[in-house]
Amino acid sequence: MKRTGTRFRPRLARDDYDVIVIGSGIGGLTAAALLSKLGKRVCVLEQHYTAGGYTHSYEREGYEWDVGVHYIGEVHKPWSVIRRVFDVISDGKIEWAPMDAHYDRIVIGDKTYDYVAGREAFKAEIKRHFPDEAAAIDRYVDLLSEVSARVPRFFAGQAMPRALGMLYARLRRMWLPAYFFQSTREVLEGLTSNQELIGVLTAQWGDYGLPPAKAAFVMHAMVAKHYITGGNYPVGGATKISEHIIPLIEAAGGHVFTYAGVDKILVENGRAVGVRMHKDGVEIRAPQIVSCAGLVPTYTRLLDSQVASEHGLLAPLKQVELSAATLCLYAGFKGSAAELGLPKTNYWVYPGHDHDRNIDRFMSGQSGDMPLIYISFPSAKDPAWDAQYPHKATVEIVAPTQPQWFAQWKGSTWGKRGAEYEAFKAQLTEQLLDTLYRHHPQLREALDFCELATPLSTEWFQWNEQGEIYGIDHTVQRFDQHWIHSQTPIKGLYLTGADTVTAGVGGALMAGVLTATRMLGWRGYQVGGLLKNWKSAPGGDARSEVAGAEG
Repeated sequence: MKRTGTRFRPRLARDDYDVIVIGSGIGGLTAAALLSKLGKRVCVLEQHYTAGGYTHSYEREGYEWDVGVHYIGEVHKPWSVIRRVFDVISDGKIEWAPMDAHYDRIVIGDKTYDYVAGREAFKAEIKRHFPDEAAAIDRYVDLLSEVSARVPRFFAGQAMPRALGMLYARLRRMWLPAYFFQSTREVLEGLTSNQELIGVLTAQWGDYGLPPAKAAFVMHAMVAKHYITGGNYPVGGATKISEHIIPLIEAAGGHVFTYAGVDKILVENGRAVGVRMHKDGVEIRAPQIVSCAGLVPTYTRLLDSQVASEHGLLAPLKQVELSAATLCLYAGFKGSAAELGLPKTNYWVYPGHDHDRNIDRFMSGQSGDMPLIYISFPSAKDPAWDAQYPHKATVEIVAPTQPQWFAQWKGSTWGKRGAEYEAFKAQLTEQLLDTLYRHHPQLREALDFCELATPLSTEWFQWNEQGEIYGIDHTVQRFDQHWIHSQTPIKGLYLTGADTVTAGVGGALMAGVLTATRMLGWRGYQVGGLLKNWKSAPGGDARSEVAGAEG
């Protein structure tokens, strides 16, 4: 098994931590690393056997797969904010490899469309399919840049004191364009009446879990802009992300513990003062607590119900919904990616261009066609793969599903759910493999191993409510919930991760930045100093030069 972090033992824990972070997703690790760089002793507690959240990898039968890092945009640009954050929290040690120029291939029925890296190349390719829609395509790409330029203002309240941040969120409609508060379908139908084009332009909806009529356009635009100059993959696989972040936390006197499930956040006299562990009820204390476990699990499971109710945390949860649950098939094949002819391109396969209708028919049981099947080829994307796993290749297939299909096994132990469960998984596995073989028939005879993860697997390993992979849904209403903030009403308790900003590695990463900034109070400017003053040293080495970060 791929593992990062140190297995928890009470005797290893210190009694003088400045901060405890619950959960080692990229938001939690980012906040922990930034605070560590600014002199804090941070303890990160992860209930899984390995750190990293959705950025971890796992091994089985001589293969390795990522579980969430299928591709990341903008890190190939050294000046981009996301690249700077990654460089600062890893001391520049995370390397990135570019995918194919056509990073996403959209398959709708019997038609294929490519997303090609670069604004002009992207537009040219889409115009090739829709020559009469050139003006709409140009305006669409311009809108992506406009949203991207204003996103810092949209989320700025997360770094402010809670009361001020909530007021800021209420007032931002006054200085942000209307499209920040509309659905993706509303905005795109303002550009074109061509429904097929809308279906093509919104084909990455699986990256945030909602089809056009339900998704907030700001969420869609951030994802589309994030990838429009191309996709990248971490050299050595997703596990390299946590491998290079954890040493920074440890160097500052902190720890990243695995097998470290938290039972409750301890609150005394209205202030969070520590955590009680699942195992043996051991208590660890610190003046600041950060939860990267998700908004709903934090308020409903980590906090005592009376405490949560007294601080008004439960009633507002009715205003948000949990995001999509998925199936994920991890498959291993005999032969290298080159030998098998595998691309560095993701495939997005749809039964038709109307994503909203596809979802509605699937969820209502009117259609057995999966509304989306996403196929990724991680071993082809990683230039370091062949040296570690010669003559082997991996594929991952992801598709939305319905949690209620698995209700009869809810609460059961992973790996011990019985023959009926395994038979149901086998049926779903065949459906996913059939789609893969339609596009890469050469893989049929090369299959060596496959394993299907269901929403129950996600619940078991990621400690969420019903297998949701993106926290709370990214609807227009979600982004209008002013009470969602990195600072909670409980003194000393903070949130980070996707639920405070957006889904995806980039969104959770920036949530870590904003949470760390808020926790530092008036010294929050020091986080900006870390990012602003990062420089790559001659010869490819990296160093962090921080102006005025002490004191």
